[in-house]
Amino acid sequence: MEVPKKNQILKSYSNDQKLGHQSKHLLLELYKCDYEKLNDESFLRCSLNRAAKLANATVLNLISNKFEPQGVTAIALLSESHISIHTWPESSYSAIDIFTCGQNMFPDLASQYLIDVLKAEEHYLRVLERNPPAQVLREMRTVV
Repeated sequence: MEVPKKNQILKSYSNDQKLGHQSKHLLLELYKCDYEKLNDESFLRCSLNRAAKLANATVLNLISNKFEPQGVTAIALLSESHISIHTWPESSYSAIDIFTCGQNMFPDLASQYLIDVLKAEEHYLRVLERNPPAQVLREMRTVV
């Protein structure tokens, strides 16, 4: 499989988009990352927590699993949806989902933070615009 062009980003955000309700799903692939960071479960949990805060999201729970001989899967369950990471340290590769719904969400900040903290030399970002029914857009959940 051919690696996408270095640091290719398919979509950027305008200020108007950041102010209103958003339902965005970012699919981020990181290449040539730091092996130790991709294999450190505690580091990845902390990184997802920080990424969620940068996205202006509320973390409800963090779960993770360390694989043998290497690799980690971690998921931050958010009030606004989720952030997940799956790592293959032996390939210096990571697959990340950032899905946020709600007002004043900044998933692009979470994405950039994860690119930086995992020291990815190359990345590929796809942005999906989710289209929930109008009723979903009108309903705002609160954390209890």
